[in-house]
Amino acid sequence: MGTGDGVSPSASDQPLLEFLAVMRRLRAECPWKREQTHRTLARYLLEETHETLEAIDTGEATGEWDHLREELGDLLLQVYFHAVLAEESGAFTIDDVARGISEKMHRRNPHVFGPPPADPADAPQDAAAVNEVWQSIKERDKPRTARTDGLPDTLPALLYAAKVVERGATAPAQPADLGERLLALVAEAVADGIDPEQALRDAVRRHG
Repeated sequence: MGTGDGVSPSASDQPLLEFLAVMRRLRAECPWKREQTHRTLARYLLEETHETLEAIDTGEATGEWDHLREELGDLLLQVYFHAVLAEESGAFTIDDVARGISEKMHRRNPHVFGPPPADPADAPQDAAAVNEVWQSIKERDKPRTARTDGLPDTLPALLYAAKVVERGATAPAQPADLGERLLALVAEAVADGIDPEQALRDAVRRHG
């Protein structure tokens, strides 16, 4: 499909700009896409996210990554679609999105983008140290009054629990019910550097 200038997406040497033009034209000329809002698109963003996660599992299992490439494209479509809607309303543009996340990465990764410390030993030496710096800067950017601040209630329960534990919550020493036993297992996984959500998904796939 062209984008009004006779250039197809595959022929462009600036594919991200070309895709932005594609999305703007689709928004203007496709009746279905003209009707969409941020809210109506939300379900597709969720679906594409889950399909991307499945593609990652498939790639890890088979070594074949074309499926992930395709699903990342579908996910990118959702990002650009929302950005084009926001552009139309004057809220922000895709450049604002990219600029904002670039600034955040610079700010939260001083070990990469900041001046080197006078003593190299003061630089983060491993992933855990880097994460500690990241979390301290994030706390400065967005101070929390509770460990659940900023966590969507719609997160999967295991992921929600893991995030709260990572923020310093402790599981009961003697779990009294099923929920507390699950929380204790999540705390154990976090302490061992294991993603409990992924671990459970892998176990279900093995025994399903």
